[in-house]
Amino acid sequence: MFCRLHAHSVHGLHSVELALGFLAMDRQDLESVARALVAPGKGILAADESLPTLGKRFQATGIEQSEDNRRDYRELLFTTPDLDRYISGIILFDETIRQKSKQGVPFPQLLAARGIMPGIKVDQGAKPLAFCPGEKITEGLDGLRERLEEYRSLGAKFTKWRAVIKIGDQIPTVICLRANAHALGRYAALSQEAGLVPIVEPEVLMDGAHSIEGCREVTELTLSLVFRELFDQNVSLEGMLLKPSMVIAGKEAPVQASVDQVAQMTLQTLRRTVPPAVPGIVFLSGGQSEELATQHLNAMNRSGDLPWQLSFSYGRALQDSALKAWRGQSASVAEAQKALQHRALSNSLARSGKYEKQTG
Repeated sequence: MFCRLHAHSVHGLHSVELALGFLAMDRQDLESVARALVAPGKGILAADESLPTLGKRFQATGIEQSEDNRRDYRELLFTTPDLDRYISGIILFDETIRQKSKQGVPFPQLLAARGIMPGIKVDQGAKPLAFCPGEKITEGLDGLRERLEEYRSLGAKFTKWRAVIKIGDQIPTVICLRANAHALGRYAALSQEAGLVPIVEPEVLMDGAHSIEGCREVTELTLSLVFRELFDQNVSLEGMLLKPSMVIAGKEAPVQASVDQVAQMTLQTLRRTVPPAVPGIVFLSGGQSEELATQHLNAMNRSGDLPWQLSFSYGRALQDSALKAWRGQSASVAEAQKALQHRALSNSLARSGKYEKQTG
């Protein structure tokens, strides 16, 4: 989309000028959407769980796995009162972007009417990486250009692609990191070509017993390789968002870092690897509790001036309380929405470092 253009005649020069004008317009549109997604006080709700993942969460809460229940749950989330005050965009799953509310309104239209931008998860999951035991590569590049066109016609304004990086014995390998970085770069370029803002998500998993220092080392290398690919593939940094994991010790690590240590080490890593041209960083919660994910974001935003907006793109860390309150019961919708509203407000306050535990 942003490759250099060459002219060999007066007519060709005129064509180049027109093309560059369109590119400038496209860039401006992408940048406008990217900035709106990280507007002060707002963040992103990740509601893009795959059918197996949402099924497991339903099962754990005693909810029957069915298309109707999935639709009802997503409608509960999307119609939460005042959600638009704290949420700028919602990432949808393929099934969800095609569903309608009980009143027959397509979910993307329902969200847009509330001033919330619809987004879409476009990768097709992480699969075993050949000859790299224990490591994965995210698939879904085949046919992506056509899927992006369809998603845009359905109302999507932005996209998301997740890469999975595991820390363990002799892993991650450079092969795994480079393969996933290349896929993220290709995905981001195709998204921008389609006029959609890409959210680039290289997740370093919390699974394992690694130290916070080990997580920092892997995260720094991962992000460095990702931005090298984004640059090489002509991705406009101003028209994208980064969705990284925080620098944090593994769940089984004998020593767990404090909130301030996580904040300081995460910011140090980001300053070393993320260009200031990127308008915003929207953290994933990655298995953290609702409260801890909010506290970490809050501590980072208390650190002073930063070159990017620091926001959130939480799934479980926004939804857990709501799902447990709902339990698949129509009588509990208001209670569940109150729980989501509470978590959204808490993270909105954390966007400016003003969150206090007693307020939420």
